[in-house]
Amino acid sequence: MKLIHAGHIIPVRPANVVWSDHCVVVDKDLVKGIIPFAEAVETWPEAEITELPDHVLIPGLINTHTHSPMTLLRGYADDLDLHVWLKDHIWPAEKKFVGPEFVADGTRLAVAEMIRSGVTCFNDMYFFPETTIDVCLDAGMRASVGIPIIDMETAWASDINSYVEKGLRLYDRMKAEPLISFTLSPHAPYTVSDEILNRISVLSAEHNFPVHMHVLETEWEIKQSQQQHNLHPLTRLEHAGLLDSRLLAVHMTQLSADDIVKLASAGVHVVHCPQSNLKLASGICPLTALVEAGVNVALGTDGAASNNDLDLLAEGQTAALLAKGISGDAEAVNAFEVIEMMTINGARALGLDDRVGSIEAGKQADLCALNMRSPETQPLHHVISQLVYAASTRQVSDVWVAGKQLLEGGELTTIDLDAVMESARKWHSRLAWLERQLVSEGKEQQSES
Repeated sequence: MKLIHAGHIIPVRPANVVWSDHCVVVDKDLVKGIIPFAEAVETWPEAEITELPDHVLIPGLINTHTHSPMTLLRGYADDLDLHVWLKDHIWPAEKKFVGPEFVADGTRLAVAEMIRSGVTCFNDMYFFPETTIDVCLDAGMRASVGIPIIDMETAWASDINSYVEKGLRLYDRMKAEPLISFTLSPHAPYTVSDEILNRISVLSAEHNFPVHMHVLETEWEIKQSQQQHNLHPLTRLEHAGLLDSRLLAVHMTQLSADDIVKLASAGVHVVHCPQSNLKLASGICPLTALVEAGVNVALGTDGAASNNDLDLLAEGQTAALLAKGISGDAEAVNAFEVIEMMTINGARALGLDDRVGSIEAGKQADLCALNMRSPETQPLHHVISQLVYAASTRQVSDVWVAGKQLLEGGELTTIDLDAVMESARKWHSRLAWLERQLVSEGKEQQSES
């Protein structure tokens, strides 16, 4: 038995509660309960005790949308339009380098960054998901791993049948692994045909897979859909039977009032990635209207190539401030609602809310501690507000996943950080070489024309 005794505990459920001088009782991988510390010591006098007197203990954060290997493309192409960024920089780099080595090194860098920032579960969309799983299991990290689906040949699969068959084989092999869950992850409506959307809908219903997809990220997407299909993207998804409670619609910056009503009625989950959307000038997700309509909204960072970090705490602060500024209402999207978006809402979207997302008896002991004894978070008048509006990931000191400590006193316990940094330097050299090649080819084409 372990007792984690913190100055303050925010369990998330029950809502808007802060416990002081309590401890979380952990039995192996599970939370046994939250009780006053004096009572816990009397009940379990032989228990291992972790003392965190200056800390706030919260559920581990859930990053509900990532492309984890893209940490290796952090800063590779910035200050560009989304489609220029993708077509002229990101896709050529991926075409050249994406494979098991790239995915392993990039995911390991991402997992190290996320653990150090309090994330205990992430929802990933990328190629070679089997490699992502291997890295997560080595590190003890929880992950919802996407089965990638896109209507083009890639290094991982040649066609739709190959994507689906490889994904289902991986699912069958790993579905009993307690730290790993799965989604179907078609890239976006504009990169999959109607036939593929229909097939994804059938697979989702058969296996109860969540469907994790970029939707309504830019205004261009709507124009393209009207030109090619004579339908709005949401209508295409509705016709395919995908507009339901299994859909995690990522970005959603181009929503009308009618769209929001439709989403709420269908039980669709929205994954808000404010910093990536702002940086790529894609648009702004109407967070306040979604919350008021009762839509479950979770938070994601997107990939580090477009964010440029995996700092979910900063994402939450941006979401709150942006919602207030856009709505003109200082009471819109309060601090506790942001904490829910970073924890229980993400768990709910992924179908994991019976296991993670709050500190409750019977749930997995996925926990994060932040040291609030810092000039930036003193005096500590209101713990919840300070956590959202003032705290930073530099204050994350300890992280547990399924009761196993992955960060202790700010130090990673399952990842060799020096090795991770060395692999990042290696990839920097390779990618810098490619960028020089692309620039040279571009100059040659200009001179020829």
